[in-house]
Amino acid sequence: MSLSEKPESTAIREIYNIFLSTEALLKGHFLLTSGRHSDQYFQCAKVLQYPEYTEKICARIANNFKSFDIDTVISPAIGGIIVGQEVARQLNKRSVFAEREDKKLMLRRGFTLEEGENVLICEDVVTTGGSVFEVIDIVKGFRANIAGVGFVVDRSNGKVNFGYPQFSTMKLDVVSYPADECKLCKEGLTLVKPGSRKIKV
Repeated sequence: MSLSEKPESTAIREIYNIFLSTEALLKGHFLLTSGRHSDQYFQCAKVLQYPEYTEKICARIANNFKSFDIDTVISPAIGGIIVGQEVARQLNKRSVFAEREDKKLMLRRGFTLEEGENVLICEDVVTTGGSVFEVIDIVKGFRANIAGVGFVVDRSNGKVNFGYPQFSTMKLDVVSYPADECKLCKEGLTLVKPGSRKIKV
């Protein structure tokens, strides 16, 4: 589904309309966390600033995994924290997050995982899945079990496969370019980095 197409599912259409009404779908020339460039950006924070929207969207993730054996929900900072916290709240599970130190995601603040613990990974937006793959490595490093991966927006339209049960509330086919092949750069459009992660523009 592209942004010009109408979602078929009532639930997906409702989420799509929430993104539109909160002006969370941005148009321009954006540097994504993955390093790729795109003319569209999903600023989930503009949606997640409203508790009622956060609860409604995360309910789809929580409901998908409610029958799974889950002890803890883990998310990459900063984007995934609110999603992970709300999913954990609805599942009545513990919530932790990984954050960057020297450009590497790791557990800090006394957070830890136990060997054999069942962990659900939550994220806001997935393009290449880089941050989620980093969290997968963290969970494996503690010898904990990965129950699945839940996220709000799948910009890859299902192309990214994490190798575990995964669920997104909305799949979109959004065009992105390698930095050295970006058509928007060739047109001279100003590059903007709107997300939380610091990347040189």
